[in-house]
Amino acid sequence: MTAQASDADRRVLVRPAWLEATVSAVFTALGFDPADSTKIAAALVEADLRGVSSHGIMLVPMYVERLNAGGVTRERELDMLYDAGAAMVVDARGGMGQLSSPQAMGHAIERAGRYGLGLVSVRNAHHFGAASRWAMQAGQAGCIGVAMSNTTPLMPAPGGAERLVGNNPLAIAVPTSAGVEIVLDMALSAVALGKIRLAASAGRPIPETWATDPSGTPTTDAEEAVLGMLLPAAGHKGFGLALMIDVLTGVLSGGGWGDQVRPLYREPDRPNDCAHLFLAIDPELMGGVESFRRRSSGLAARVRGSATAPGVNRLYLPGEIEAERAAHQRRHGVLIERSGLDALLAAARAVGAVVPAGGVLS
Repeated sequence: MTAQASDADRRVLVRPAWLEATVSAVFTALGFDPADSTKIAAALVEADLRGVSSHGIMLVPMYVERLNAGGVTRERELDMLYDAGAAMVVDARGGMGQLSSPQAMGHAIERAGRYGLGLVSVRNAHHFGAASRWAMQAGQAGCIGVAMSNTTPLMPAPGGAERLVGNNPLAIAVPTSAGVEIVLDMALSAVALGKIRLAASAGRPIPETWATDPSGTPTTDAEEAVLGMLLPAAGHKGFGLALMIDVLTGVLSGGGWGDQVRPLYREPDRPNDCAHLFLAIDPELMGGVESFRRRSSGLAARVRGSATAPGVNRLYLPGEIEAERAAHQRRHGVLIERSGLDALLAAARAVGAVVPAGGVLS
């Protein structure tokens, strides 16, 4: 059997609406309001549609385990701790990040409309999935959106042999005249831990530049990498940026930072206690929305129209490949790992969720 055929066997094509309904059914069976279940499901399935499977439906079994063990709550409302007009600090009360984050960014957008910018720090939070979704929420409202989170330590300092900072994600979304065209979404390691977990569950090796084993030696064994440490992107630069995100999220909000942020896949009865930061900037503050959109559109066009290297047919904006993939998969079906689908269906059975029929296309 060829490697290509083997990869095809490990993936399955499903209807996006069916996948969203199935995920929603799981959270409804766990006691969430159906409307909130739909919000959680939409966020997870969007990640799969965009090709960011590490933040998609593969997370459902972990969320179910943590909900059942008490490490994440069913709280949905934010507690206001501090309100200074353009800046706020809120407590998510350990609830699902897919419910707290749209509220927090909504506050940031509303304050940006009043003050030109709005900043919301969130403490006592839980994993929020793909950061791009929340940055794009601001972009769709006409603002520049920024979203970031700290995570449990996974990376050493340069030359170190101890997990010190998390693979902390940062997303920035920029509106143009054609919509939200420019979307940066990146973590600060060479690759997200979720991608290594996907490789481990599928039995695939990983590049040795992704992670180390527990001793600090680079490895191609995904299972050993899960137990080891991630390698920072760009060495000391990636480490420095990850450290600053820990400052802007956990340290600034008064929430968890460093190893106060608990692992998602261990100790499911203990709160994750991560922290988030959401920022919305209204371009009206800098001379007008339409002027900004024209200028950002010009920047986008300049990137797309710049000279290409030999053998390269097209250049892309940050987030453009993901947006095109999502549009295609919404029409034709979303490809997910078979192991991920099996785990989702097992979780659905375990909680007594009713799974709709007719979702698998091939």
